[in-house]
Amino acid sequence: MSDPTDPLAAALFAEVFMADQLARNVVSRALPKGMEISHFSVLNHLAHIAEERTPAQLAATFHVTRGAMTNTLSKLVWAGHVHIRPDWDDARRKFVAISPAGRQARDAALTSFMPVIADIVRDIGAEKVRAALPVLRELRLRLEES
Repeated sequence: MSDPTDPLAAALFAEVFMADQLARNVVSRALPKGMEISHFSVLNHLAHIAEERTPAQLAATFHVTRGAMTNTLSKLVWAGHVHIRPDWDDARRKFVAISPAGRQARDAALTSFMPVIADIVRDIGAEKVRAALPVLRELRLRLEES
């Protein structure tokens, strides 16, 4: 068993938690009125994969409950940012796809906060950021396993 007071582990997680909080604040302030980080995250994911997903698949991807995902999707449907259709083979399932309005909202959100993120990366230095990415990715993967 590892040392519960390991200063390296404590420092790593303190930095990750603080960076997460600060990044969320930067993104939240820059998002279009009415859009939350959870909304942007779903739109961004759907735009990247360019495929439909079930609400259950989205909930698993974001490590949230189905109820939380249903709540987020309801707000996105209301805003016209996603379309939800029944599965033609199994009426109990639904499929979610990003709408053209959702893609525009996602693009507008990216346009609003990416300059801030790009400035931070430029200030830190691209090489340092490239060096940090494998460590952060492995940390994420290990946390997903636990």
